[in-house]
Amino acid sequence: MQDNKPLAELLRPSTLEAYVGQEHLVGDGCILKNAIESGNIPSMIFWGPPGVGKTTLAHIISKKLSHNFFTLSAINSGVKDIREVIEKAKSSESKSILFIDEIHRFSKSQQDSLLGAVEKGIITLIGATTENPSFEVISPLLSRCQVYILKGLSIENLRELQNKAVLQIKEQTGTEIQIVEDDALLRISGGDARKLLNAIELIASVGVPENNTITVDNKTATRIIQQNLSYYDKKGEMHYDIISAFIKSMRGSDPNASVYWLARMIEAGEDPLFIARRMLILAAEDIGNANPNALLLANTCFDAVHKTGYPECRLILSQCAIYLATSPKSNASYLALNKAMSYVEQKGDLSVPISIRNAPTSLMKDIGYGIGYKYAHDFNNNFAEMEFLPSEIAGTNFYNPGKNARENEIRNYLKSIWKNKYNY
Repeated sequence: MQDNKPLAELLRPSTLEAYVGQEHLVGDGCILKNAIESGNIPSMIFWGPPGVGKTTLAHIISKKLSHNFFTLSAINSGVKDIREVIEKAKSSESKSILFIDEIHRFSKSQQDSLLGAVEKGIITLIGATTENPSFEVISPLLSRCQVYILKGLSIENLRELQNKAVLQIKEQTGTEIQIVEDDALLRISGGDARKLLNAIELIASVGVPENNTITVDNKTATRIIQQNLSYYDKKGEMHYDIISAFIKSMRGSDPNASVYWLARMIEAGEDPLFIARRMLILAAEDIGNANPNALLLANTCFDAVHKTGYPECRLILSQCAIYLATSPKSNASYLALNKAMSYVEQKGDLSVPISIRNAPTSLMKDIGYGIGYKYAHDFNNNFAEMEFLPSEIAGTNFYNPGKNARENEIRNYLKSIWKNKYNY
């Protein structure tokens, strides 16, 4: 490609009109576009999966507003780098944007060093993260930023990028890429524009043209990507594929595969807290009450990894991964919450039964709040049968214990106290 730039860089748009995706933010009349058009943007956090245009959008905003644009990566920048940018912004007559990629990797002290400059308007911060900023960005900084959620690219978005890529390759090399099937390309990309463009670029580089045309079907795309995986992943896009393999191996009760994928991440320099956080989520989602100690151990693992760091934390991560992989599994708590949330969405805000309403004032007591409530500890076995759900959904079973030793005990206990009410 021209100037040896990767295809993804050559196709990086410089205007909102050329930007693909995130129509809910930058479409006509939408909140972020309105802010940009007004020339008065807040500090903001872009939260979304990889390859959906977070960095590109930050560049477009800077260019549109003619602001100075400074960029730092949380992987290799520290407080000193932040202070240098702030000093440059102070000495400039123009407004300045500081873009921080992977801001979730910044420590508390690094994030603290941004507060004063953001609050005083010395810099407008744009942070990009794949992690929930509610957990990864300190509250004082988060309160000074608007959070915008970027979505994975739609099939239509990805096909638009495919067309742009085909035209660019033909213009640069004279080779025509004819995509007759794109299921494999779309699957490989996983909604990530960079992965999609890397795949097309790879096919253009190693494919054998006939009459100056490379025909791409699902079989060809899959074969070329699998045979050239290290080249395809030159920017580290397999990061999310490997963490997925790690999680699925633990969920699948395979300690050997779990440790292998853990080793791959350690060798690649993955953030150990990222790994520990994923194990914490798995302990609740996939093990749950089949082994309640799994959540305790995963939480302890997270704390210990935070205290030790590499290289010592490798052993802690390994111990926890093996423990989780070899634990009995249950997603009953996860399914129970999903079902309950579905009911909330479908049925709206149902009234709290009057017997279990709070009655902090005499007026509330007078109108019946709390009347009929039975204090469980006043009864045998610390249980008194009464209705805790709204009348419209009384008797609905949300939690169905899994078929494992621990939750079989839970099922038997619930059946003994509730009899046939919840069909346990």
